[in-house]
Amino acid sequence: MKRSVLVEGYGIPLGRVLAGANRHDSPLLGPTLDRLDALGPLPDDITVHLDAGYDSGKTRDTLAERGLHGEIAHKGEKAPIQATRRWHVERTNAWHNSFNRLQRCYERREIVVDAFFDLADTIVTLRSLIRQAWTTHRWNARPARRP
Repeated sequence: MKRSVLVEGYGIPLGRVLAGANRHDSPLLGPTLDRLDALGPLPDDITVHLDAGYDSGKTRDTLAERGLHGEIAHKGEKAPIQATRRWHVERTNAWHNSFNRLQRCYERREIVVDAFFDLADTIVTLRSLIRQAWTTHRWNARPARRP
């Protein structure tokens, strides 16, 4: 199964498009970016970080039509994952893969697969928010370490 995932800076999933494993990445970009419309008003300076599978003129045209700035890894150049901040998406994909039901998905009905991904997204989001709150919200009686 091919996943085209839209995440924010901490790796919290915002939207996804699922397709068969034999599909190329670039046709999934438009439907994935359509998920941004459901989020409401967005900041003006959004940067879309894409891997080398999206390195084409068609992708750049799609981003320009939507008024988005894109940082796309170049084909044939081996760059560190952190160089383009693409690692947030890879980390979210790894979190999804930790749910064995999603890693090897044999379901045929799309609604069932979406339900499993919705449940996984909820768990991933909750874990990420707890992790962020643990470091950003401090108080005097806070335990020194996790129990």
